[in-house]
Amino acid sequence: MDVKIDESWKEVLKQEFKKDYFLQIATFLKTEKLAGKTIYPPGGLIFNAFNTTHFDNVKVVILGQDPYHGPGQAHGLSFSVQKGVPPPPSLINIFKELQNDIGMPIPSHGNLTHWAEQGVMLLNASLTVPGQRTDEPFEDRLAEFTDAVIEKISALKKNTVFLLWGKFAQEKQVLVDETKHLVLKAAHPSPFSADKGFFGCKHFSKTNHWLGSKGLTRSIGPYKFITWIFRRIKLIIPLPKRAHHREGPMSPTRKSISARKKCATMAAASGIYWHV
Repeated sequence: MDVKIDESWKEVLKQEFKKDYFLQIATFLKTEKLAGKTIYPPGGLIFNAFNTTHFDNVKVVILGQDPYHGPGQAHGLSFSVQKGVPPPPSLINIFKELQNDIGMPIPSHGNLTHWAEQGVMLLNASLTVPGQRTDEPFEDRLAEFTDAVIEKISALKKNTVFLLWGKFAQEKQVLVDETKHLVLKAAHPSPFSADKGFFGCKHFSKTNHWLGSKGLTRSIGPYKFITWIFRRIKLIIPLPKRAHHREGPMSPTRKSISARKKCATMAAASGIYWHV
């Protein structure tokens, strides 16, 4: 069947698309749509993680479980929500850990597309869920597909970082060849478990250290990168026209800009620029 997915993934997963279980997934979704049922995320965003993070660019995999069930939340990237939608509690805790780990200021939105564009595969084990009920056989077939995705990444790539947060994600560890990939495990960032090992895990700095040790830096020139960072800083926090603090403690604005420069420096040296 002709699946609307990025060509690099279409080639890697072409055998999966021919299997009975995947045809059953497609049939189920078509039936639900014809019946007027709500599906999260909308059909055009089910493969958003694949279309945003091409196979050749995958550096990191962050595995979620189910898409968000609220209207307008899910858009095909695990833990991410579209701009204008308040970040859910788990995502807020991810941002808190980022702040504690690498000094990144808490963002004003929860859209993680910028991560995905750099090679962070934001993969939900269930790519889509019916909004009005749960179908266990359907979820099992979705899990079979995403298990195959993880196995393909493990088999065909090297030096990928897998961030497995929570028991469900950690059950997928057996699918990863740890002789050539890095697996980092921690508690889930949910408010019910974040203080049991997620906070303080430092997975973001550890990820960049690993990628840097393997020579996997961002594939853009230094001038373009510095210009891009400056524009983001200027857009997010207007720079003061005149400096009013010659001495004494650094102002909150200067602290925030300094934190962004720190994040930019880390990314330029290795791996992922984690600001959204």
